[in-house]
Amino acid sequence: MHDIRAIRENPEAFDAALTRRGAEPQAEMLVALDEARRALTTQQQEAQTRRNELSKQVGQAKAAKDEARAQALMAEVAGLKQTLEDLNLAQGAADEALRTALAAIPNLPAADVPEGTSEDDNQLVHTNGTQPAFAFTPREHHDFGPALGLDFDTGAVLGGSRFTLLRGPAAKLHRALGQFMLDTLTGDHGYDECVPPVLVRDEIMFGTGQLPKFAEDSFRTTDGRWLIPTSEVSLTNSVREQILSGEELPLRLTALTPCFRSEAGAAGRDTRGFIRQHQFEKVEMVSITTPDQSEAEHERMTACAEDILTRLGLSFRRMLLCAGDMGFSATRTYDLEVWLPGQARYREISSCSTCGDFQARRMNARYRGADGKPGFVHTLNGSGLAVGRTLVAVLENYQQEDGAVAVPEVLQPYLRGVNRLEPRA
Repeated sequence: MHDIRAIRENPEAFDAALTRRGAEPQAEMLVALDEARRALTTQQQEAQTRRNELSKQVGQAKAAKDEARAQALMAEVAGLKQTLEDLNLAQGAADEALRTALAAIPNLPAADVPEGTSEDDNQLVHTNGTQPAFAFTPREHHDFGPALGLDFDTGAVLGGSRFTLLRGPAAKLHRALGQFMLDTLTGDHGYDECVPPVLVRDEIMFGTGQLPKFAEDSFRTTDGRWLIPTSEVSLTNSVREQILSGEELPLRLTALTPCFRSEAGAAGRDTRGFIRQHQFEKVEMVSITTPDQSEAEHERMTACAEDILTRLGLSFRRMLLCAGDMGFSATRTYDLEVWLPGQARYREISSCSTCGDFQARRMNARYRGADGKPGFVHTLNGSGLAVGRTLVAVLENYQQEDGAVAVPEVLQPYLRGVNRLEPRA
């Protein structure tokens, strides 16, 4: 959510930033809505002041036993009562109109975000690790994964397309990855592990920007709750409508949860395999900071996700997303893309975003600084990591010519020392 005062004070800069994101200018419309709202506020104040004056005059007229004047003044007071009721209704409608318009507008890109309209314009920051060399032609995970327990056929029978049943070696590896990620983030990087609700109310989805614009991308239950598309939704909203102490920030939260996405905008993309599912698990990182901490926290969070990839021995690269490729709530985003030898390309495995005070305004999440004055917190979120995509990366990077998969050393303790996953006949 944007600050209408900042838009009113510098509408040209606001529209220029929206244009960078590929959005239409909105400042003129927003300022007009705000002016109409403020005009109603002025009318309310004037009518209330007049009503107070008349009420006082009624008392004076009655004290002077001027009943005719008292009755005339009382009639005007009664008329102003109806006027105020009408103005209150109009004020509520004007407030809602402005709020609705602001809620549909994405966050503005930070100054250092590169120009561009698609992933082709994203900027390479750095590349880490060495791509594995194979003495055979590496295969994609969906070609050899079924023998290791990636059961796409049964998943489709149970849930339809984009659902997979994991069993045996694949299920164990999936569990090991999630536990390893949580242990790394909590044990080595100071995140506080949480188990949040995966069903949330409308205002919770609104708080992080999923509603109202992206309702079709999520699943809704018959009682009106939403299945979370990521635990960012629950974790970030855990501080909604609070005023935190500046001394307790930054808060660093993490959770491993199932996530649910309808993938309404991804028709025809990654229809094979385990890359894009309606149900998947992800370890999420969320940070709540003061404004002066958020830049450094963004770098720290991204480095935490990179550390997991490094420990797994996976080659990856960091990309700074261009203005036109960022998510709705982000002001700057780093994507981590892992090397998939079966596809011979890098694929996204984590997005780490800083949102400034954009989500905090929607949640009314604030902190009290050293001066005692409340201000909006900054929020950040990132994947640490998407478990299913990491499973794909491990399968493809550690595949053997006979269909087996070597287990990365850091995962072996979670698999009781097993160092190789054998395909089933």
